[in-house]
Amino acid sequence: MRALVLAALAASLYRAALGSACADEAFVTNQLSDDLMVVDLATARSVATIPIGGKPAGVAVSADGRFAYVTSPDAKAVTVVDAATRQIAGRIEVGGGPLGIAVAPDGRTVYVADWYAAAVRVIDAASRSVTASIAVGASPSGLAVTPDGKLLLSADRDDDSVSVVDIATRQRKATIKVGTRPFGVTIDAEGKRAYTANVGSNDVSVIDIAAGSETGRVPVGMRPYAVALAQGRGFVTDQYGGTVSVFDLATLKPIKRINVGDYPEGIAATADGKRIIVACWESNTLDIIDAVELKVIGEVKTGDGPRAFGAFLRRTE
Repeated sequence: MRALVLAALAASLYRAALGSACADEAFVTNQLSDDLMVVDLATARSVATIPIGGKPAGVAVSADGRFAYVTSPDAKAVTVVDAATRQIAGRIEVGGGPLGIAVAPDGRTVYVADWYAAAVRVIDAASRSVTASIAVGASPSGLAVTPDGKLLLSADRDDDSVSVVDIATRQRKATIKVGTRPFGVTIDAEGKRAYTANVGSNDVSVIDIAAGSETGRVPVGMRPYAVALAQGRGFVTDQYGGTVSVFDLATLKPIKRINVGDYPEGIAATADGKRIIVACWESNTLDIIDAVELKVIGEVKTGDGPRAFGAFLRRTE
């Protein structure tokens, strides 16, 4: 009886710590168990598991929260999931090796990085068909679209660069050299700066998008994977370190490393910027970090091999 009371008290304290910050859901790709798990972050519980297949990796939830788009490299496809009903709404054959994925702010277009073809596939969301292909650098991984919907950035891992694509013309307009083997790329809310996690050089490149140049580097942990932004700070998953590196966005100075689960990969900030959500590949957990206090405040068990590479959070209110 005492154990039950203590467990209930711990759960109550946990929900209080989360507060209203987590009116969000996480759509987590579990690559090794071939599914997509939906986690209610307010209760820190799984609410659905959707079979996907093809070793799902990348995921992007549309800004309106209606759909989650999931890449399956082994199936050479993108699965469209109705986020409210938790049902598969469609499947799009894209060929090649689809990995990173991003949705335009208006939800009309979906962009998919083809790892093998040095290209980004363009999907019309209404017809759910590939309508164009854009040439970028070698082994494109992470993708991000500026808030105004005018530019697409592709982290081209094997070219050590970021491609800047004019969405209107669907042409690459600039190539920006960054650190070694950039993987995840994140754009700030103002659309002015971008940040790449450089797997090979253990740092983060800071990009001035308008100038088309790298303006700084921040040392982080081993094998950084992706970057999230909140509270005037950058949060970086260090795969080999089992940590999240935190740095100041104004000064670019390191602040702290937070211990999380084993082999952290996907990372995102909740809409209010109060929580950082981290998918940990080897420990099969989703860790929840207080972005102000810089400490882990919760953990959720996932399926096998969670990656959650992309914009995997959905605002529910």
